[in-house]
This record gives sequence, structure tokens and C-alpha cells, in this order.
Amino acid sequence: MKVVLASDHGGVDLAKEIEAFLGELGIEVDNIGSDSKESCDYSDYGIPAAEKVAAGEYDRGIVICGTGIGMSIAANKVKGIRCALVHDVYTARVTREHNDSNVLAMGARVIGVDLAKEIVKTWISGEFEGGRHERRINKLRDYEMK
Repeated sequence: MKVVLASDHGGVDLAKEIEAFLGELGIEVDNIGSDSKESCDYSDYGIPAAEKVAAGEYDRGIVICGTGIGMSIAANKVKGIRCALVHDVYTARVTREHNDSNVLAMGARVIGVDLAKEIVKTWISGEFEGGRHERRINKLRDYEMK
């Protein structure tokens, strides 16, 4: 599995922790920035990360900002992206099983490192259930084609 990771200034420290954690899990990860705590715009990192997932360059993406809200909004602007803002393990599991999310957003000022790692581990290992959920995902894809 290949994962693209992106953050703004508010998520730099957590992104570095998650990058190392993914490496420990044996997952190939590319951190495309930011690598600075100097103020920057989440859209400058969230959109390119989502575009890379949508283009098939990466299997999944993880985006991090202070709250996760800005990054999730930015990522969801990209056609084909189902970015879920997650702050707990249950939601991480369900968004993979039911929503087939391909980008995970987290808020570095909202959750701690240990919880973020558990969220990532759960989300990365989660599988889409298909079935009735497939119909719902297809409706989203159909809408994007308009």
C-alpha cells in the first residue's frame, strides 16, 4: 500500500509522527508537506494530496491540519475523493467499511498522537464491505459525473 501524507503548519508535528508510524507498519508513505510551522494554507497541501489519490498514484491519503476541517473540505473538492474527518477509532473503522473513504483527515489540535496512531492503524487496515454500501458509493460517483 502507498499512502500520501500532507499537512499544513498546524499538523506538521503529528504528520511526522504518523509518517514514522506508517513506516513501522511497513507502509510506503510520501510526506508532501508542509514541513514548516510557518503559517500556510491547508488547501495548498490537501488538494494536491487528494489529486494524487484520485489519479491512482497512491492507494490512500492522510491529511492533517489543526482541526482537520480545512483539510477535509479541501480534499473533498477533488473528484473521486471520499475524505472522512475522524477523531475516534469507531468512526475510522466505519468510514472504511461503509463509505470506502480513500482519504483520512485528522485534527492535530483535537486528538493526541497515540489516538491518531490508533485511528490510522484502524483506517489503514479497514476494508470496504460493499453490499448495500456499494449502491450509496455509486450514487456519489454518478453525481460527480454530472
